[in-house]
Amino acid sequence: MRYHVTLDGRSFEIEVAGERVLVDGVEHHAELRQVAGTPLRLLLVDGHAWSLAVAPASGGQWVIHKWGERHEVEVLDERTRHLRSLVGAGTVHPGPQQLKAPMPGLVVRVLVRPGQTVATGEGLVVLEAMKMENELKAGGPGVVDRIEVAAGQVVEKGAPLVVFRT
Repeated sequence: MRYHVTLDGRSFEIEVAGERVLVDGVEHHAELRQVAGTPLRLLLVDGHAWSLAVAPASGGQWVIHKWGERHEVEVLDERTRHLRSLVGAGTVHPGPQQLKAPMPGLVVRVLVRPGQTVATGEGLVVLEAMKMENELKAGGPGVVDRIEVAAGQVVEKGAPLVVFRT
C-alpha cells in the first residue's frame, strides 16, 4: 500500500509491504506496535525504537507526541489523494459551499437532510463509480441547506450534490 505523508511541512512517499517499508525509495525494516489500552505506539525502524503517543484528528490528520514535542501528520492513501486532486481540497470560496461529485457515478444513498448540522468527516452521500461505493464526507463543519440529488440519480463529475449554508 502506498501513502503520501506530510510531517512538519515535509512530504514523503511511503510504500508498505509487511515489514518492508520504502520511504522515498529507500528500503527500511519497520514495525509499528500498539501498547494495549493506551494511545502509545512503539515504532521500530532499522533496529531503532521510539515511543509515540498517537491520536487521530480528522480527514487523514494525526497528532503525534514524541519526547514531549507535538507533530502534526497528514497520511493519505493513493485513492484519497487522487480524489482530493479532483475536487481541489482546501480551497474556500465566498458564498454557500457545495459538495460536488469528484467523478461521474450513481448516487446510492443520501446520508443527510436539509437543516442537519454535520461535523468534519461525516458521511454525506454514497456515490458508486466503477462498481465501488465511495462515501463522500464533509470537509468541515456546517449546516446542510439543500440536497441537489436523490438516490438512483446518475451524476457527472463536478455536479453539485449538497449545498451548505454560510
